[in-house]
Amino acid sequence: MESKDSSPGHATESPFKGKTGLTRLINACRYSFDGFAAAYRHEDAFRQETWLALVLIPLALFLPASGIGKALMIASVLLVLIVELLNSAVEAAVDRVSLERHHLAKRAKDIGSAAVLLALVNVVATWGLVLFG
Repeated sequence: MESKDSSPGHATESPFKGKTGLTRLINACRYSFDGFAAAYRHEDAFRQETWLALVLIPLALFLPASGIGKALMIASVLLVLIVELLNSAVEAAVDRVSLERHHLAKRAKDIGSAAVLLALVNVVATWGLVLFG
């Protein structure tokens, strides 16, 4: 299949990229909800972090902190979910390519896991500084 710009040096574009306007927005929302559902269904860590977010986000709203402090606390929790979704996507892509043990697959998965750990450390640091700093 040729890309819209068939000049040399341009990669072939995905056939799924042709939608525009409201159709694209509706499809994007549906794909996003499908992604949340898949992560919740198949990823234990995402499920646990979702429940943690459902506790921490309302708690942040009721704790004695400034508006900016509350925003930082909530953003740090949402960041964990974002990083976990990206980590899960990397893991799924790596597993799709091959289930064989390979040092590069391990490296990709370990780096994703390290990113989640840093996001969790960020929650602790942010909440600690907002509440006790």
